[in-house]
Amino acid sequence: MSKRIKVIAALLILSLLVFAGCSKTNDTAEEPAETETAQTEEQEAAPDETASTGAQDGSDVLVVYFSATGNTKGVAEKIASITGADIYEIKPAQEYTSADLDWNDSDSRTTHEQNDKSARPEIGSDPASLEGYSTIYIGFPIWWGEEPRIMDTFVESYDFDGITMIPFCTSSSSGIGMSGKNLESNAGSGNWLDGERFGEGASEEEIQAWIDGLK
Repeated sequence: MSKRIKVIAALLILSLLVFAGCSKTNDTAEEPAETETAQTEEQEAAPDETASTGAQDGSDVLVVYFSATGNTKGVAEKIASITGADIYEIKPAQEYTSADLDWNDSDSRTTHEQNDKSARPEIGSDPASLEGYSTIYIGFPIWWGEEPRIMDTFVESYDFDGITMIPFCTSSSSGIGMSGKNLESNAGSGNWLDGERFGEGASEEEIQAWIDGLK
């Protein structure tokens, strides 16, 4: 074999070795990227296991409440503790300020809302699931002698067929008045019982006695 042919053969062998090495390196580098992408897509497709599914822990009782100053919240939490109920808070999309709640101001937000029976303030909390509940305690403060209009927003948003609805309210002196009947009328569904009024700081014994009287 001539010297020229030997040189050409050596160059061909060297080229083949370099090409094989480059191909192997590129294949290996692509695998981790593909695996990471697949894992990310699987994670994004996984269902949200924390989503609300209705009645929790076997309870068929729910306490729904709206509380601007905390008084109704206190009673609602005591009812939930006594009955072993789940609890859902109606939160306004626009929080009420102290100025909004000034009943002495004829131009305050709540004065305008309560003077307008068609007012329906927007709810900001996530929608409630009523699946599995047979009894709902529904609580609110008394504003201008009636239920806050946000309560009308709530009851008009759900179907209460087959559910016993039990209203309760908090106030310094005013009774529940027509609030329970107003909610029943606006809801158009559910078996509504007569409501009860509680003062600020109602005791657990007082609330227990009322609940026992419903049976």
